[in-house]
Amino acid sequence: MAVAAKAKAGVATEKAGVGSEKVFENDKVIVWNFELAPGEETPVHTHEHNYMWYAIAGAPLQIYDENGKDLGVFDVPTGGIFSLKLDNGFLEVLSDIGKGARVPARHKARNIGPTPYREILVEYK
Repeated sequence: MAVAAKAKAGVATEKAGVGSEKVFENDKVIVWNFELAPGEETPVHTHEHNYMWYAIAGAPLQIYDENGKDLGVFDVPTGGIFSLKLDNGFLEVLSDIGKGARVPARHKARNIGPTPYREILVEYK
């Protein structure tokens, strides 16, 4: 799903799908770079695959459902590795950090921290 273009190092990129920029795709995985400036929020998006991510620069992320209902804060530490399983329209956190948490697969997130957030996300096809 494409949304407003975002300039990065003088090159326009589109925030699409579940990340800021798709960096690789083959028949098994899709790899995304994902960045959120302080106060920036993602568009509502839907996760359609199991996935994992590595937090290059962590921050607290406020999570909202597709209707804007506040689902709470997910504190993502720098260096955190997360694994999520798609189950009947919900994502369940399998990793140690946040284990057992469930959020709708269709949601949005806002960086409520004072520093930029960055992760590398890998979707399993």
